[in-house]
Amino acid sequence: MTTTSTSTALPAPPERRTATVVMACIGVFVAYLPITSVAVSLPAIGNALGASTAQLSWVQDAFVLPMAAFILTAGVFGDVHGRRKVYLTGLALSALGAVVALSAQSIQLVWAGQALAGTGAAALLPTTLALISHAVPDFRERGKFIGIWASSLMLALTVGPLIAGPVAEGMGWRWIYVLPIPFAVAAFAVALAVLPESRAPHTRRLDWAGQVTAAVAVTALVFGVIEAGVNGLADARVIVALVIAVVAGAAFVAVELRSDSPMLDLALFRSRAFTVTTLIAMISFLALIGFIFVLSMYFGMVQQLGTVEAGWRLALMNGASMVVGALAGKMMHRVQARVMIGGGLAMVAVAQFALLTIDADTTFVSIGWRLIVLGLGMGLVMAPMTATAVSAVPYRLAGMAAAGNNAFRQVGGALGPAVLGALLTAGAVDSLPGKLTAAGIGDEVRDSVVAAVDGEGLGAVAGLDLGADTPTVMNALGDAFLDGMHLCLIFSGILSAAAALLCVLSLRPGRDADH
Repeated sequence: MTTTSTSTALPAPPERRTATVVMACIGVFVAYLPITSVAVSLPAIGNALGASTAQLSWVQDAFVLPMAAFILTAGVFGDVHGRRKVYLTGLALSALGAVVALSAQSIQLVWAGQALAGTGAAALLPTTLALISHAVPDFRERGKFIGIWASSLMLALTVGPLIAGPVAEGMGWRWIYVLPIPFAVAAFAVALAVLPESRAPHTRRLDWAGQVTAAVAVTALVFGVIEAGVNGLADARVIVALVIAVVAGAAFVAVELRSDSPMLDLALFRSRAFTVTTLIAMISFLALIGFIFVLSMYFGMVQQLGTVEAGWRLALMNGASMVVGALAGKMMHRVQARVMIGGGLAMVAVAQFALLTIDADTTFVSIGWRLIVLGLGMGLVMAPMTATAVSAVPYRLAGMAAAGNNAFRQVGGALGPAVLGALLTAGAVDSLPGKLTAAGIGDEVRDSVVAAVDGEGLGAVAGLDLGADTPTVMNALGDAFLDGMHLCLIFSGILSAAAALLCVLSLRPGRDADH
């Protein structure tokens, strides 16, 4: 397969191109709005519904899993049946999922609403990028618009907690789910009027065997990782889930190799640029979404911050990323992709290692500069990573490349809360008995606290009647949480540094004909 990007389509008229890009940006904004708005509200959701740490992990993963599992299929649907139709369906599912979660009286209904919204996001993500690729077939010019698209994504992550904070504190956590509804409804109405229909310039068919095997593999893998954090790797359910993930993953590869119309053409991976940026997408989102999950728990459980205060801290990181992302899109053809992506990942790693010094008393300013550095690094990564993956393949495969890159990104996003949540729990549980003993807590209370955390997660301690020992136990729990969080940061920092090194070594000019 040649990896040069050729433009065989005529450019769209300027007015149609502008409308398409605007609607694509609104679509990705709607898709990503629930991620941080829900993340910053996790402590409140856990307290209200009595959810364990593992159950709170599933609040995030119930949203991200459908994104990972159905992105490729949504991309094919758009190519075959029309991207406008899939775009409108994504908006409708996003709004419906928000309505279900808004009315939820149990953690299971929250999961259901998140899953519907995540399915809507799965429809929106590849469709919005494919719409841009169709409207702007010249890959050199397309990079600028993908930069704007990436900034819209980061804008959603930025404003989500800023709006969710006051809403959750003033009206209750359920009302954070109102946020996507007006955006989705307004975008739906406007898209009906202005968004042109487009399809792939070649014939494709739905790949049901590939869809089923991919969905089973991703779901089993994430389930296994989450349960391993709660019950250990030796648990029968964990072993079965991981075996299913391996078998289903192998079946997916076999199906795609034999399919006449594969959901993900594995020949894409002959492009070094596509392969490397896709791997980096998965690693970076594992670290980012997992870190947001752990950080939101830190703000709520250790620093005892309200939703508004936590939201402002997350907004520093995502706001910095949004600003830099817009600039990165314009710099992509003046600065090598490996310099921007590798430099950004190196900044992320530095920020994650710098966060190892935070504790329960870390001030807004002290943690703020670290989060800004992390956000600046992510901003340098997002747009070049996506643009490089899409531009590394022929124009006719641009939609599939975008969907594939997004799919692996969301697999990383789904694994993030699972992996880092498991590390957080494991580190805290190992540290907690010693912290309680050092704080002077008696054996009986210590054993009851440890048993509660072992069975229901870190949040279970808040429901125990500990009498006069409550402040001391909560302080010890906060110290144990920090030990677990430090383990997460070391893991994330090493991953980010490894991804930076991979980028610098692999994305060399001339190694792939993507430019």
